[in-house]
Amino acid sequence: MDHKTILKKLKLCIQLMELHDENTFKIRSYQSALNSLERGDADIMELSDEELGKIPGVGKSILEAIQSLKSTESFPLLGDLIDKTPQGILEVLQIKGLGPKKVKTLWEELGITSTHELMEACQSGKVAKIKGFGEKTQETIIQNLEFKASNAGKWLYADIEEYINELTEKLKDEFSHSLIAPVGEFARKMEIISQAEWLIATKDIPKIQHKLAKLKDFEVDKSLSGPFTLRGKIKDWDLQFTIYFTSPEEFPIKSYALSASPQHLQSQIDSKTTIADALRVNGFKDEKEFFSKHHLQFIPVEMREGFGEVELAKEHKIPTLLEESDLKGILHNHSTYSDGKNSLRQMAEQCKEMGYEYLGISDHSRTASYAGGLETERVIKQQEEIDQLNQELAPFKIFKGIESDILGDGSLDYPEDILQTFDFVVSSVHSILNMDIKRATRRLLTAIENPYTTILGHPTGRLLLRREGYPIDHKTIIDACAKHQVVIEINANPWRLDLDWRWVRYAMDQGVMLSINPDAHEVAGYGDMKYGVLVGRKGGLTKEMTLNALSCEEIEKYFSDRKKKMIKK
Repeated sequence: MDHKTILKKLKLCIQLMELHDENTFKIRSYQSALNSLERGDADIMELSDEELGKIPGVGKSILEAIQSLKSTESFPLLGDLIDKTPQGILEVLQIKGLGPKKVKTLWEELGITSTHELMEACQSGKVAKIKGFGEKTQETIIQNLEFKASNAGKWLYADIEEYINELTEKLKDEFSHSLIAPVGEFARKMEIISQAEWLIATKDIPKIQHKLAKLKDFEVDKSLSGPFTLRGKIKDWDLQFTIYFTSPEEFPIKSYALSASPQHLQSQIDSKTTIADALRVNGFKDEKEFFSKHHLQFIPVEMREGFGEVELAKEHKIPTLLEESDLKGILHNHSTYSDGKNSLRQMAEQCKEMGYEYLGISDHSRTASYAGGLETERVIKQQEEIDQLNQELAPFKIFKGIESDILGDGSLDYPEDILQTFDFVVSSVHSILNMDIKRATRRLLTAIENPYTTILGHPTGRLLLRREGYPIDHKTIIDACAKHQVVIEINANPWRLDLDWRWVRYAMDQGVMLSINPDAHEVAGYGDMKYGVLVGRKGGLTKEMTLNALSCEEIEKYFSDRKKKMIKK
């Protein structure tokens, strides 16, 4: 149990109270307490009962609920509500765009208690006929259900990475005389993993298969398996697996072939030969020899996606890719001034302790009231604290930033006299996400044209496996960033990884710099920088084209020079 989980449990309780028509006053009191807890600076787990009791809205019943959550991970009211709620309704409540009131209506009028029943009702047109729904809402529900279904059994790379690595080491220990390597999406460090895949080289395939089938981690499906493959599901995880078998002699060939994407394998080495053709006819002891034989520059595994990397390798134009050690600072972070978990001091001290030269703090702007967005007085207060901390922590430096909401018309939050007080501005969309491509693109273009926009934050607003991003014309957006000298963020949060790596090379080709930003809401979020670097490398990102690979002095000059050039006074 942690701070965020307690907040999620209280929110679920509020949803279920609304669903079951609990006392309105009671619902409001819980919501009031939740609002106060979300806006507070402290970690609930670290607060004493006395300190919790002083928080506005936290009365006796809510204090008891929090105490129970800390010790048992639930509390009586929540337990009772869950007990009288069909399990499928809890899933329906997770569908984007359906609040408790709408779910209650669907339950009462159509008897819907599962996502399967909801989809059937939508497809038959029943949902559109209910008062307050209509055709548009019905179509949105269908799209959200299809998106959810299409992502079932898939995992974020960041969520599965540690487990797959541990399982790989376990296989190596178990079969120490065999060659073993993860292949497929995981080997290429794809942002989403739909199955775990390994290649095992052995001289006794039947023996290894027999032993593997007995390992408690794997649930083998014999109907899907064959003489050279084992398939099934990893126990305790909703994740499919495939284990391929080959001879030690063929291990280098098979490893390459099974790790590359189909598009990469079909890439032409010359007019007659693809990568796949070359793998079939040429034996080689390792990948280095393979590339050398075909006069190709070595292609890093994560780049073997079929996005023109073979053409670059033929011309020896694959650059030296960005390393995590190249990064000198961390931009786009939140503190307790808005919706962060750690104080400004804590965020700065941890950043410095990790060896970085600077921190960019960019809390939410005032329009993001749901996230404790900063009113003007809070901006001034934060900047005063930054000045004090900069004197204390020098030569480490905190840069004054803001994550300004891009409003519906594309304008930025705050008047010009406030915007000019920031060293940099991250401009991001957080609301009105149901835009078509024309409106979404126009909105971003307006923000990019604003001279105060330094960095375009998470350009599509996507949340991987949770929601699709709004559609944008990537080329038009990137071209505009080139024209107006706006940096594009690669948001390193594993749920975002936005800008998508597939557009990194185009951005660099247009002269647009990228910034690896964790969007950290607590010090632990700094660890996400790793995933931003991974997807940057997939797109061919270099140190030279990464904003926060600049030293503290260099980026301070960059911010200063850009403001002087772009903002006419």
